[in-house]
Amino acid sequence: MHKNENQRTAVVTGASSGIGRAVARRLQADGFHVLAVARRGDRLEALAAETGVSTLVVDVSDGASVDRLAERAAELFPQGVSALINVAGGALGVDWVERADFEKWTGMYASNVLGAGRVTKALLPQIRTAGGGDIVFLTSTAAQVAYEGGSGYNAAKAAEHMLAAALRLELAGEPIRVIEVAPGLVHTDEFSLTRLGGDQAAADAVYEGVEKPLTAQDVADVIAYSIELPAHVNLDLITMRPVAQAAAHKLMRRPLEVKRTP
Repeated sequence: MHKNENQRTAVVTGASSGIGRAVARRLQADGFHVLAVARRGDRLEALAAETGVSTLVVDVSDGASVDRLAERAAELFPQGVSALINVAGGALGVDWVERADFEKWTGMYASNVLGAGRVTKALLPQIRTAGGGDIVFLTSTAAQVAYEGGSGYNAAKAAEHMLAAALRLELAGEPIRVIEVAPGLVHTDEFSLTRLGGDQAAADAVYEGVEKPLTAQDVADVIAYSIELPAHVNLDLITMRPVAQAAAHKLMRRPLEVKRTP
């Protein structure tokens, strides 16, 4: 058991929307003192008013911003950080390699990989101060199986997967769990909209006809479960999909209803 198990603290990145927001809400409700961080201060203010979480505007791709995060976490949690949930990231574009916009690739790598690595490096000493804890990486099934138009995101999430795997080996022998959660199709308000450049119709089409895609709350529940298991149990990799998605390439959709004029 971790020595500060009755003073559970958590840092959640990407907490202004979607899965990050759901994780921050769930952990705060479970009795954690949560520091929720993201780039959008107005969203964080609304989350704080709703849940009582502490907040800080942070850009995980910026070293100075992450340094401020480490300073704030140390102020809030002198007993250390029990859990770090790396959610910040996301996808940009669906271009094939021959039409790749490498600025988008750079952005995805900066947030999904370097951002997660930077925050983990900054907060690892505080996890040790807590006597151990959990480091969670939110990756994707895109880290496991490539698909057309996904090369940049596939590569970024596969790199984050390897970051988690290497860290787990490096921390072997310490009471620190490294957990990777890799969801398939999750219906959130912003993921596909951002990826598709703000095209709402295209974003809606991603989920059209799919019977119950995963929700942000589903993923938050799995993350909460994984870090609340007995301390000797580690879920190295959790792959989760909706039942309608048997594999990355097999997604069942209901036939569209045809409206007929009477």
